[in-house]
Amino acid sequence: MTEFNIFEHEYVPEHYLVEKDEEQKILKKLKLTKDQLPRIKKTDAAIVALETITGEIEPGRLIKIVRKSRTAGVFVAYRVVVV
Repeated sequence: MTEFNIFEHEYVPEHYLVEKDEEQKILKKLKLTKDQLPRIKKTDAAIVALETITGEIEPGRLIKIVRKSRTAGVFVAYRVVVV
């Protein structure tokens, strides 16, 4: 069976692992704490696929999700990885 890269599917938004030194800058800019952000499970297909690119992603790390939007052009969201 061949592997399927979910990031090549048109409905899967781009996912990026935020560098640790950038996390606090982003949270400060948004005036939020990690507890206030939506969560994404470590077992989510996008996180599993992202780990093949970046290596293991520990719980508590910040993920940047970039979605295409007809009204906004591009919409950026952040999520915190949880177990």
